[in-house]
Amino acid sequence: MLSLFKKYPSVTTMELAELAKGNIRLLDVRTPSEYQGGHIVKAQNVPLNTIESYQPTKDQPVYIICQSGMRSKQATRILSKKGVEAINVRGGMSQWHGLTKKGK
Repeated sequence: MLSLFKKYPSVTTMELAELAKGNIRLLDVRTPSEYQGGHIVKAQNVPLNTIESYQPTKDQPVYIICQSGMRSKQATRILSKKGVEAINVRGGMSQWHGLTKKGK
C-alpha cells in the first residue's frame, strides 16, 4: 500500500544537543526576526520561503529546525526531494534547552 505520509528522518532536540557537540550542518528555517530573537549557535538562517534555492554540499546531513517542527518538516521534505540527506528536528526551538544566541 502506498503511504501518503512518507516518513522522513528526524531527531529530538536532546539528540541534536549531543550531535551539535560535533561538526554538524544545522539550518534554522524560521523568519529572520525569529532567528535573531534566539537561535542555536551553529544554526544558519535559511527561511522556509527560500529553502528551494538552498544549495548544500551533499557530503554531510543537514539538520533542520524551526519553532515547533512543522516548517522544518516541510523543509526536510523539500530538500529530501532534491537528494539532500535532510533530518527534521522534532519539537523545534520550543523544545530546545541548550544555549542560544541572539542577533545574527
